[in-house]
Amino acid sequence: MTWPGFYFLIVGVLLNAAAQLLLKAGTNALGVITLTRDNWAGEFGRMAVEPHFIAGVACYGVSLIVWILGLSRVPVSIAYPLLSLGYVINAIGAYYLLGEALTAARWAGIGFIIVGVWLVARS
Repeated sequence: MTWPGFYFLIVGVLLNAAAQLLLKAGTNALGVITLTRDNWAGEFGRMAVEPHFIAGVACYGVSLIVWILGLSRVPVSIAYPLLSLGYVINAIGAYYLLGEALTAARWAGIGFIIVGVWLVARS
C-alpha cells in the first residue's frame, strides 16, 4: 500500500467516523425520531435544519469522495478492513464527546479490531 493511498483511506475513515458522531449528536439534540405516515415530512424538516445533521451529511459526502480516491490506489481487500477502524474511533469519540461508556469488553473488542486491521494491512 502506498502512502497516498493510505492517506486517502484514513481520511475517509476519519470523516466517516466524524459523520457518525455528528449524527448521534443531532439525535441527542432532537430526541427520539419516530417516522409515521403523518409526521415524516416534519421530522425530516427538523433534521434538515439541525446543524449536527447538516455537518454529518457533509462529512459523509466528502468521505465518499476521499474513499473513492483511496480505492483507486489500494486493493479493496486491503481498503475495506480499514473501515473497521471507524469502530475504534467512534467508541473513543463517543466516550469523550458524548459520555458513553467504554467497558473492559469494549476495550478488548477494540484491541481485536486493531490487531485484525494490522494483520490485513501487512498482507
